[in-house]
Order: sequence, then C-alpha cells, then structure tokens
Amino acid sequence: MTRRTVARTLMYASLIAATVVVLLPPAAVVLTSLKSEREMANGSGALALPEDLLNLSNYATAFQDGRMLPAFANTAVILLLAIGGTVLIGSMTAYAIDRFTFRFKKPVVALFLVAALVPGVTTQVATFQIVNSLGMFDSIWAPVVLYMGTDIVSIYIFLQFVRSIPVSLDEAARLDGANAFTIYRRIIFPLLKPAIATVVIVKGITTYNDFYIPFLYMPSEDLGVISTSLFRFKGPFGAHWETISAGAVLVILPTLIVFLFLQRFIYNGFTKGATR
Repeated sequence: MTRRTVARTLMYASLIAATVVVLLPPAAVVLTSLKSEREMANGSGALALPEDLLNLSNYATAFQDGRMLPAFANTAVILLLAIGGTVLIGSMTAYAIDRFTFRFKKPVVALFLVAALVPGVTTQVATFQIVNSLGMFDSIWAPVVLYMGTDIVSIYIFLQFVRSIPVSLDEAARLDGANAFTIYRRIIFPLLKPAIATVVIVKGITTYNDFYIPFLYMPSEDLGVISTSLFRFKGPFGAHWETISAGAVLVILPTLIVFLFLQRFIYNGFTKGATR
C-alpha cells in the first residue's frame, strides 16, 4: 500500500468513526421512543429494534401529558419577540458604531467584546435581581428581554456586513435630504438580508434549545417552553424512558428540519461575514 492509500484509508476510517459516534445517541433515542413499557421492563438494549416500528403511543403520551402544545405556543411567542428585537437592536447598534463618530467609540466596541467573553453564569445573581426588581420574574418578558439584550455575537455579525456597504450610498441619500434613520431604514437594513438570515437562524435555534433562562425565570407550569416541558417528564415519568425519548424526538424535529433546509444560509452568512 502506498502512503497516499494509507492516508485515504485513515481519513475515511476517522470519518466513519466520527459519524457513528454522532449518530448513535439520536438512534438510541428514536428506537427507545418506539418501544413499549414491557420492552423497557425486559431490559432490551438501547439499540435493540422495537417489536412495533409504528408504535406511536409514547408520542401521544408525551404530547398530551407533557403539555407540548402550550409549550410550543410559548416558545413561538418568545422566538418572534426575541428574534425581532435582536435583529433591530443588533442592526441599529452596528450601524451606529460603524457610521457615527463619537467619543469613546473604540472603548465601547472593546467593551462589547469583553462582554461577549464573560460567561453568562457569572452574572446571573445580578441579572436575577434586576429582572426581579423590574417585575418581570415569572413572566414571558424576562427571557425575551434577556435574549435581546445579551446577544453580542449578533452585533458583530451585523457590524461586518455594515462595514461592507459603501459610505457613498449614505452620502448620496443625505444629498437628497435623508436623515440617519431614513438611511438605515431604506438603504442599510435592506442590504443586510444575508446577515439577518444568519442571525434569525442561529438565534432561533439557540433560543429554542435554551433551557437555563426559561427554567430560572419562568417557573410557572403555564409558562413552560419546549425545553422545560421536556424536563418535567423527570417527575411523573422518571422511569418511563420510552416517553421521555418520544418527547425528546418531538423537541428535536423542528430544529432538525429548519437546519436541513436553511443550513446554506448559516454557512454563507458566516463565511461572508468573516471575509468582509
């Protein structure tokens, strides 16, 4: 065997091993979700095939007893408000940083970077006190405000795209009598579509999968989102792993479908932002 053949063999072997490692856990979850309580009690392995591959009773139990429908509704409301606010705040902030000249501009940008590097857990005590003092604890506005106000990465994504827009467009608009907000609304914002698509997808998936903020700031069962509703299976269904697995599949499916259809926007957005 030549050196090139050995290298290619090792490459494919490593890819196959990585694929197996990645796919085994979701495969085990899907197979477990199709098993009956009797099969689980008999101690069948996680990767053992279920007796009935069309057994969807666990999904019905997870959807009804896990209050998945209200959880999906709460998640959708939080997603719409948080993503909309993030896009507006991020794009406006990036526009102001790049186009306006003001004192301490560089320190402000540096502080944004520092804030992005600080772990969010280290500031949770102060954040919780602020949210509680504003009367937003145990309300849907707590996660919405936190998601909108703590996304520094979105600002940097928008900033890379704003810097690629020629300043001559702003100057031409000013000659026509446009003010700063009109320039942003009619020129800058429409040209940020690739960045907006990237932020919407990444922010949406991150918000959808987040467990910590909804669990901490919305303890009421009526305000449960997808992630916290799945966690509540730990109580009445603590030993019923087939039901827990069915709930996990229901939670995973939406993000998986969105990612499969929109993954090119994610890759293109990050690639264009990095090369601008």
